[in-house]
Amino acid sequence: MKGILGRKLGMTQVFLESGNVVPVTVIEAGPCVVLQVKSPSVDGYSSVQLGFADQKRPTKPEAGHAAKANTVAKRYVREIRGSLDRDYQVGEEIVASLFEDGEYVDVVGVSKGKGTAGPVKRHNQSRGPMAHGSKYHRGVGSLGSIDANRVFKGQTMAGRMGHERVTVQNLQVVKVDVERNLILVKGAVPGPKNSFVTLRSAIKKESK
Repeated sequence: MKGILGRKLGMTQVFLESGNVVPVTVIEAGPCVVLQVKSPSVDGYSSVQLGFADQKRPTKPEAGHAAKANTVAKRYVREIRGSLDRDYQVGEEIVASLFEDGEYVDVVGVSKGKGTAGPVKRHNQSRGPMAHGSKYHRGVGSLGSIDANRVFKGQTMAGRMGHERVTVQNLQVVKVDVERNLILVKGAVPGPKNSFVTLRSAIKKESK
C-alpha cells in the first residue's frame, strides 16, 4: 500500500496515442512530508502519516509534532494504512514520482456541499404530477406504514446534502508530470477545485 496527499486543481482532457480523448482530473500531488511511521509492535497497526501544505497559524502541539520531522506544521494530515510498500523515514519527502502511468488508484475527498435539499434532489425520489389540480409536486413521498404511528430513523427526507467523505475507486493514472508534481487521473474525483484529496493504491484492482 502506498499513497500521497494532494490538491485537486480541476479537469481537462488528454489525447492518447490511439487518438482517443479521455477526461482527466489534474491533482497537485505533493511534495508531502512523512510526519510519523506507525508499526504493529508500538501502535497496533502499520501506517505512514503524511502532511501536505504549510499551515500559517499552527497550534503548539501541531508545531511540536512537525518539528520531530524537521518541518513546519501542515494543513492536511492523513495516514496511509496497511502493509507499506517500503520502509519510510520520518522527515522523508514524497513526490508525484511515487506513482507511474497506468497504475490504478483510489481517491478520497470531501464532496461539494449542496446545502439543504429536498427529497427529489437528495434521494432521487419521483415527483408528483405537475398539473394545476395536483397538490403534490416535489414533496416527500410515503414515510412508511400508518400502523407505526411514527417516522423511522434514516427515512429519505429533506436535509443537508453533500460535504461528505467520498472514495472513488479504480481510477487509472493517465500521466505523471514529475517536474511539476502533477498526477492526471482518468475521470472525476470528489470535491471542488483546490480541495485536498488523498491518493492511495487501489485495493480492488491490481495495477497493470
